[in-house]
Amino acid sequence: MSSKSQHQPVPLSVLLQRDSEDEKMEKPEIVHGVASQSKKGEDYTLLKTECQRTIGDDVATFSVFGLFDGHNGSAAAIYTKENLLNNVLNAIPADLNTDEWVAALPRALVAGFVKTDKDFQEKAKISGTTVTLVIIEGWFITVASVGDSRCIFDSPDGGIYHLSADHRLECNEEERERITSSGGDIGRLNAGGGTEIGPLRCWPGGLCLSRSIGDRDVGEFIVPVPYVKQIKMSTAGGRMIISSDGVWDALSAEAALDCCRGMPPDAAATQIVKVNISYLSHKSSDSLVSSEQEALRENGLRDDTTCIVIDILPQEKPATPSLPKRTVHRMLMSLFRRKPSESSSRPDKKHMEPDDVEELFEEGSAMLSKRLHAKYPVCNMFKLFMCAICQVELKPGEGISVHAGTSNTVKLRQWDGPFLCSSCQAKKEAMEGKKTVRR
Repeated sequence: MSSKSQHQPVPLSVLLQRDSEDEKMEKPEIVHGVASQSKKGEDYTLLKTECQRTIGDDVATFSVFGLFDGHNGSAAAIYTKENLLNNVLNAIPADLNTDEWVAALPRALVAGFVKTDKDFQEKAKISGTTVTLVIIEGWFITVASVGDSRCIFDSPDGGIYHLSADHRLECNEEERERITSSGGDIGRLNAGGGTEIGPLRCWPGGLCLSRSIGDRDVGEFIVPVPYVKQIKMSTAGGRMIISSDGVWDALSAEAALDCCRGMPPDAAATQIVKVNISYLSHKSSDSLVSSEQEALRENGLRDDTTCIVIDILPQEKPATPSLPKRTVHRMLMSLFRRKPSESSSRPDKKHMEPDDVEELFEEGSAMLSKRLHAKYPVCNMFKLFMCAICQVELKPGEGISVHAGTSNTVKLRQWDGPFLCSSCQAKKEAMEGKKTVRR
């Protein structure tokens, strides 16, 4: 074969397409800011922008942001901040490439949340915490949440994406049905004489949330199984806001974004907290607010308020050395001048259009048999003889299938994995109202 046929010229359209694809693969720049007003000292944050994991001989980095809004003390929030991330990462098999690692996150997050809750409750402390955990790997965002803190993402195309779920009993009918069917009681505080006040709560314990980590004094049907959502950003990036419940009682997602638009993340977080406090203070002079709104206002003024703002930005390209105008003009003319027969080298229109945000994964079921199901991504890479939650090794025949005792419509047998150790199986049954775990 001649040397000419071995080295065919590459059309300009192909080069431009390759450059475009290379740009998409570059990781974005992440800048964050945090602000808070502390009243009880029960809010904690996790801010890690340079976490590392190994891929063969290479090292990849990812970022983690967490908000832990504690109640009945700070013990649960502190413990979760210190242990949750490690529990999640330990549930991911080693040596996965980026796509496999991202696909493994939803299942690993469920395992990590449940293990953290199980381990903390063994410490016999009654405090609890909401959790919003965000993992950013390249252009992928994965969010896991329990409780009523929220996370939103603002895309440059104008779309607002809600990446968390609100687990307040007051506004989540599906969760109310799950708890009552598992043996829990739901009602408002009885002020005497048949008068009920405040939000809906779960009894015993009186928690107004259906999911949390900790809360040893409440029934097992208050579960730590997180709602998980995963998106792939466009290469234009975007802004993310993670805030505790007090902010969202006062501000809508649109209002929170608008009040800080154009500000850097640190100033934006401060502005959101300031606007929230101003709103709650203003409401105190409004005689037309309902009793429920007044209760929210008073709670907001007494509670901690925390806000994390994260900007995900395309990496700036290094500046091109300046050339004389005449030289630049001649280069451009010679590069783009073409004959009519060369029209096939025109770049494909689809590569000129901006990419969009993609929603990749969303699941909020509280049933572990569904969340740890074998059909989940890269399930075949998870070690078979290992507890899917606490990662302890299991001897053959020792593990209990996560499907044991379920009425799954899909044909699954009790010896189909994944498997749980006896302790995690007891936890699963208690969360489903089938067994009481001593607290």
